Amino acid sequence: MTSDTPEPLLDTVDRATGRLMDAVAKLTDDDVPAPSLLPDWTRGHLLAHLARNADGLLNLLLWARTGIETPQYASQFLRDSDIETGAPRAIAEQRDDLRTTADRWLALARTMPADRWTYRVRARTGKELPASTVPWLRLREIEIHHVDLNIGYRSQDWPADFVARMLTERVDALDLAAASNRPAGAKPMTSDPSQPLPPSFTIETTDTGYAATIGPAPTAKISGPAHDVLAWLIGRSDGADLSGDLPVLSAWL
Repeated sequence: MTSDTPEPLLDTVDRATGRLMDAVAKLTDDDVPAPSLLPDWTRGHLLAHLARNADGLLNLLLWARTGIETPQYASQFLRDSDIETGAPRAIAEQRDDLRTTADRWLALARTMPADRWTYRVRARTGKELPASTVPWLRLREIEIHHVDLNIGYRSQDWPADFVARMLTERVDALDLAAASNRPAGAKPMTSDPSQPLPPSFTIETTDTGYAATIGPAPTAKISGPAHDVLAWLIGRSDGADLSGDLPVLSAWL
């Protein structure tokens, strides 16, 4: 077993899936077409997406395991079509699909040979990554979309370890975006002067002591509990519970 083998994270995914399934077990058919917290998506859309995401990430594990390229989704059109088709299903069918696909993904992940976790695959976004990152991708989907379902699970309910890792990941991505618009050692600039610069600001979490600077010339300091900061950074909150002059952020994913 190597340091690239993510067995502990698989247990975390399993627990997160259990929390999600316990919550979904309380839903009725009338809850399926109700709006989620995502624009234009019902709860049914989210449930169908979570099931198809498990299938897609299973494809990436198969790719790593066999060395045969297996895209996460056959195409963007088919991904979207599968979600639209699955959205209006009765809650019993939604639950069965979600449970079956989650179990199938986890079973394959738990039997992955240790030396295949380092094999590089390509996510739907086109980004190359080691297979060992795939369990983290699944955990992100479960935790964030559990909140998006709008059934009582909130950002305050996210486990601390998840918040810490996700917060660092989002901050790094925002900082990289800001850095990409300025040459090293030069003043910030963009390739298109008509486009605004990415925002530059600092964040501090009042409960965990995390602090970071995004961009080269911060003009504001944003502070608040870590889960609230993260929810704002990934577009799951308007930031009303945070202090500071909040800039407009690019969309997450």
